[in-house]
Amino acid sequence: MTEAQPHQPFGALDISAVIVMNLMWGLNLIAVKMGVDLVQPMTAAWLRQAMVMLICLPALRVVPGKMRELIGLGLLSGTIFYIFVNWSLAVSDNVPALAIAGQLGAPFSLILAVLVLDERIHKYRLIGMALAFAGVVVLVFDPAAVDEELGIAITAAGSVVWAVCSLIQRRLKGVPVLTIYAWIGLIGTLCLLPVAWVAEPEAVRGIPDLPMSSLSWILFSALGSTVLGQGAMSFLLQRHPVSTVVPLTLVTPVISVAAAAWWFGSIITPVMIVGGIMVLVGVAIVTIRTAHAREIEGQA
Repeated sequence: MTEAQPHQPFGALDISAVIVMNLMWGLNLIAVKMGVDLVQPMTAAWLRQAMVMLICLPALRVVPGKMRELIGLGLLSGTIFYIFVNWSLAVSDNVPALAIAGQLGAPFSLILAVLVLDERIHKYRLIGMALAFAGVVVLVFDPAAVDEELGIAITAAGSVVWAVCSLIQRRLKGVPVLTIYAWIGLIGTLCLLPVAWVAEPEAVRGIPDLPMSSLSWILFSALGSTVLGQGAMSFLLQRHPVSTVVPLTLVTPVISVAAAAWWFGSIITPVMIVGGIMVLVGVAIVTIRTAHAREIEGQA
């Protein structure tokens, strides 16, 4: 994929893509939580991947030299990641707390880049990483999240998986987004069906009787978050530098926390606000500095 000119101005179409991307990703947490509560976690995960597969199926094709990465991404991103995400939401009520903890993917990704890719890390990203982890520690001691330790721990585990997936995706440069998600959907569908069948046999057997209102939440995740959200991100990356686009995604967790608190009536405590600000500032530092570093690397 050819890198766009770094000073290309944002037009109306670009701004629309940014809004769509952040709204779809920000509201997705509500849709996933509703799907988990209405359908059961593993069954909802399987249905989502089945929908993603069907939506992206026309783009499914063998990509020579990239199949190992695509299969690995399907196993991790399409299967294990969604087991963690749906499981964490099934055992938690404080969705905003999970939305904040879920931002650990960026510092975990940086840690893996250092360990696996020998990427150099300087003081600013170290500070950002430490701040993000400290913010989650503060969150754990919030009285409003006293019963959410398991959910936060599972969310953190899912963030590690997300970080591994981000490294794999860096090796898929040039592969169309829909092709990537077609493989993720296909492998996720095949792997999650036996998991759902063993864990939730009644829920799987009851799929034909599910009301459209329940399925619509899962469809929103499949179509809105995966296809429209990722599609908007891909569109922006084809027109603008990574260092310009990636920081724009920092609006997503703010939308997630605010929307989840409003929809589920969750209490936003002062401790949660402090912890959330620490996490978001830390993630912002890591994200912006990492995007800038990759921009320089790409121009070298």
